[in-house]
Amino acid sequence: QVHLVESGGGLVQPGGSLKLSCAPSGTFFAIGDRGWYRQSPGKERELVAGISLDGWTNYGSSIEGRFTVSLDNANNGVYLHMTALKPEDTAVYYCYSDIQLTEWDADDRYWGQGTQVTVSS
Repeated sequence: QVHLVESGGGLVQPGGSLKLSCAPSGTFFAIGDRGWYRQSPGKERELVAGISLDGWTNYGSSIEGRFTVSLDNANNGVYLHMTALKPEDTAVYYCYSDIQLTEWDADDRYWGQGTQVTVSS
């Protein structure tokens, strides 16, 4: 069984920075696209950033160049480096990875357990 393990959330002041990490545990055949979504109370889950194996990235419209998504090639993981954080960035952040369990399986999207990011003075 594969699980995505997230780390790096916490409390940060407005204007501060935070780096989230996510990596899979367990055995699998292949891993592809990865990225991050977030969800605030009363709001729908929204895309933060995604990255493909060849490094193509896309970002949610509210990110405005403040965040950077990158691959953790050593651990088949993904990072999210967040800068210039605003109170409205407060949310639970969920990583995802498209994983092929065996060579006979199609890709499935796996999700992390979520990590809380709170931006407040």
